[in-house]
Amino acid sequence: MLKRISMLALAGLAAVTVAGCGGGSGGSGSGGGDGSITMGFSQVGAESGWRTANTKSVQEAAKTAGITLKFSDAQQKQENQIKAIRSYIQQKVDVIAFSPVVESGWDTVLKEAKNAKIPVILTDRAVDSKDTSLYKTFLGSDFVEEGRKAGKWLTEEYKDAKDTVNIVELQGTTGSAPANDRKAGFQEAIGADPKFKIIASQTGDFTRAKGKEVMEAFLKANPDIDVLYAHNDDMGLGAIEAIEGAGKVPGKDIKIITVDAVHDGMQALADGKINYIVECSPLLGPQLMDLAKKVVKNESIPARVVTEETTFTQDQAKTALPERKY
Repeated sequence: MLKRISMLALAGLAAVTVAGCGGGSGGSGSGGGDGSITMGFSQVGAESGWRTANTKSVQEAAKTAGITLKFSDAQQKQENQIKAIRSYIQQKVDVIAFSPVVESGWDTVLKEAKNAKIPVILTDRAVDSKDTSLYKTFLGSDFVEEGRKAGKWLTEEYKDAKDTVNIVELQGTTGSAPANDRKAGFQEAIGADPKFKIIASQTGDFTRAKGKEVMEAFLKANPDIDVLYAHNDDMGLGAIEAIEGAGKVPGKDIKIITVDAVHDGMQALADGKINYIVECSPLLGPQLMDLAKKVVKNESIPARVVTEETTFTQDQAKTALPERKY
């Protein structure tokens, strides 16, 4: 499991400044006046192995690109992200990037950034604002497609089954884009066949501890569970502990589908405790820094940049693990 990256507190925002080769201070969208770039980046938190890998990717890519990074950990609270963004505006950074805790409630602070002529890049998660001029681009995965991939595997796995397939779902953080979209895509894929029935669905906040807790409750309330669909690996790994604690065999008594493909999840897949993983790559740092340089120079960029990702079966996980970077 990746080591959690420690962060120093600064004005209650756990802000960390990582100086790149360019050095210097930000310059209100001017690139600091000497070609250097300062980016303010607000991260959701450190709730999972995926998020830790994502943070490391952003920090390392900033160093490589010579971009000065002002980093803050929102600890999964929207109010902390809004405070961080306003702090970046006051500091006159050249570009702001953030991974929104939830989809709604960003228009006011994004308008403040726009009025300050500081471009904004969304990473990993989208916002539901109707005013798309408030940000330059969204870099991240297609969460709906991830849900579809999970559902398509399930329908193929049970294509010959005659009885009802009882499914429990561990959702991500309530109101977040990945939770909303992974749920929607999954339901779309299984919806045409009435034998697939979601008998319980509850948030596990993308954490291993909460995944275990909620799965324990699912098992007590629903003795006949055939499938678990977890919106990330960490919740699935927590659920495995609960399943084993209940005397059942994960991957056999209860089939498990997760999203992310972090190292611990891939190991569980290789070991047969998870049956299928839909990849969601956290290594967005290099693409983010490339986009930042372009927006600061007012170059044209796509409104949507989708990361390329795959899926994994047990055999594929065994093959991929030795070279896995996260």
